Amino acid sequence: MRVLLVGVGGVGEAIAAIAKPRAWMELMVLADYNAKRAEEVQRKLGDENRFPVESIDASKQEDIEALAKKYNVDLILNAVDPVFNKQIFDAAYNVGAKYMDMAMTLSEPHPTDPFHKTGVKLGDYQFNKSREWEGKGLLALVGFGVEPGMADVFARYAQDYLFGEIEEIGIRDGANITIDGYDFAPSFSIWTTIEECLNPPIIWEKDKGWFTTEPFSEHETFDFPEGIGPMDVVNVEHEEVLLVPRWLKTKRVTFKYGLGDEFIGVLKMLHKLGLDNKEKIKVKGMDVAPRDVVAASLPDPAHLGEKMHGKTCAGTWVKGTKDGKKKEVYLYQVADNQHCMETLGCQAVVAQTAFTPVIAMDLIEHGVWGGAGVLGPEAFDPIPFMEKMAEYGFPYGIKDMTK
Repeated sequence: MRVLLVGVGGVGEAIAAIAKPRAWMELMVLADYNAKRAEEVQRKLGDENRFPVESIDASKQEDIEALAKKYNVDLILNAVDPVFNKQIFDAAYNVGAKYMDMAMTLSEPHPTDPFHKTGVKLGDYQFNKSREWEGKGLLALVGFGVEPGMADVFARYAQDYLFGEIEEIGIRDGANITIDGYDFAPSFSIWTTIEECLNPPIIWEKDKGWFTTEPFSEHETFDFPEGIGPMDVVNVEHEEVLLVPRWLKTKRVTFKYGLGDEFIGVLKMLHKLGLDNKEKIKVKGMDVAPRDVVAASLPDPAHLGEKMHGKTCAGTWVKGTKDGKKKEVYLYQVADNQHCMETLGCQAVVAQTAFTPVIAMDLIEHGVWGGAGVLGPEAFDPIPFMEKMAEYGFPYGIKDMTK
């Protein structure tokens, strides 16, 4: 497989590191706006021929298309903030390459009632073009990170093998990670974190369809496995809620994140000050987006690994019945930061996000997964993916939570 990797931040680096030992990965172009960053990753990988470096502006569709043609790539893998999704998605279509991302095209709130009704939903732009992709015989895989991605594969597995009838599918994410030397240092893209946490959270119910709530709503205590323990989790806007109902049968879908009071407080303050704004404003004659300033002011998550300690857990909680009896399980993956640093040289949060797209590319390359159109993880057989998780160093677990 020949891949154009657009974005070589923390997750992009981890994708390249996980893909490196795989013989089927013939070429992976490391393309980033910051060429020095891409060169840093290339040096770590130690293979200039298989991992060439290119400078790219992901806001310019023509530049993406030119690089895809230059290297004759089979697939364009989008590993940048989702503000660039439309250009990268459309570039793949135009050049006839497969497409994969880990976050779908952005939402826009309802103009008059944002905390009850949906406006433009996550992924609408992409799903509205599915027939065009089908007509061209092209495959676009959307939402193929860990959440969304692995969590959606788990949901499909639960439907097919663990339950007769499902009442609710809820993605639950929590961690006990600490970072030395910083009062506040997100372990993932702060740009994306602001986007998903301050937007109106979305919920799906069989009788109501998709609807929204206030940010940080429906507090719940969830007991995470492998020593992480109970955490307060809240509703957050996330792609799984848009993906799961398209393929699976359930009565309710939610996504809840264990942010913690301090993190929520920081996000609320950024919003109060207008620093979450992603639109550019004039500052001393310069056009600057406040959110970009916040991101530039914080430490780069890609370089925090040696200061991080603890574990991060991603997973899918499912409640329903099997053979007429109540059943409740949590399918999960826990990544330990020390282990990720020792094996990949990447911190746990980005490494956990990165393994899913590499396994997905493996399955596509070997003809196990396939198809045409715009498809989410739920559209595919979950077994081949889950069988490969341990081989890739990210085994899954299943916790029985039946009361």
